[in-house]
Amino acid sequence: MAEVLVYVDHVDGAVRKPTLELLTLARRIGEPVAVALGSGAENTAAALAEHGAVKVLTHDAAEYADYLVVPKVDALQAAYDAVSPAAVLVPSSAEGKEIAARLAVRIGSGIITDATDLEAGDEGPVATQSVFAASFTTKTRVSKGTPVITVKPNSAAVEAAPAAGAVEALAVTFSDKATGTKVTARTPRESTGRPELTEAAIVVSGGRGVNGSENFAIIEALADSLGAAVGASRAAVDAGWYPHSNQVGQTGKSVSPQLYIANGISGAIQHRAGMQTSKTIVAVNKDAEAPIFDLVDYGVVGDLFDVVPQLTEEINTRKG
Repeated sequence: MAEVLVYVDHVDGAVRKPTLELLTLARRIGEPVAVALGSGAENTAAALAEHGAVKVLTHDAAEYADYLVVPKVDALQAAYDAVSPAAVLVPSSAEGKEIAARLAVRIGSGIITDATDLEAGDEGPVATQSVFAASFTTKTRVSKGTPVITVKPNSAAVEAAPAAGAVEALAVTFSDKATGTKVTARTPRESTGRPELTEAAIVVSGGRGVNGSENFAIIEALADSLGAAVGASRAAVDAGWYPHSNQVGQTGKSVSPQLYIANGISGAIQHRAGMQTSKTIVAVNKDAEAPIFDLVDYGVVGDLFDVVPQLTEEINTRKG
């Protein structure tokens, strides 16, 4: 069976969930070979092996931390040259898509971004995508070269499938361009204790109907009762009620959780484009004609200031 390269997203050896999802998808089309770079790369082997990696290629160098994406592209290209894979899978983060695009240009291959599913095909892997602001679902395959595919978080359920996970050192020679853009400073993001928005299984969002930054506390309370991430519509962000880093939509972040709860959000196309692939969608809005109700699985016509606190209380009561 052909090998499939999987780029590993990890923090000091702790593998992030989107990578485990990639391993699950990679097993459908071949044998996953993981590529882990940077500090703690070797510590990823146990988790990667548990989820199907037959090999783990590792390399650590100061360049991965000191410079932007080019050193990582150099390393992924070295892995590509060593393995000659049937496909290359990368998480669909902002950095992941840049790495994938640069690699595709270097190896002369087609690229598919933001795939939501992956299956084997007679002429290569077939990816499912949600396109044109999630108005259409397409089936796509690369017709030139080795497919380079980025996959959105929460596109597949993580499935354990123990494999050898043999650790091998990857030989990497950095290009002249690797040190072209240097990281001059880092400021740790203040932790909220909530999951990362794009990776969360549940997202609770607030929009114009929240009517003020001070009222986002009830959105946060519902999110915390569910162990969810907090999102916001463009209207709420533009009004200064919530940080742009939490914006869901075409000009914000694209999410695809198992459950999305929209509170006081009308459902403009800009917002729908960022959350329409969510598995189950619930909306609370006092306007029965709001466009969001055309999209939802469950809708509550009511004032969010009445509905949301009651829902939060009921969830906390059932949690005991």
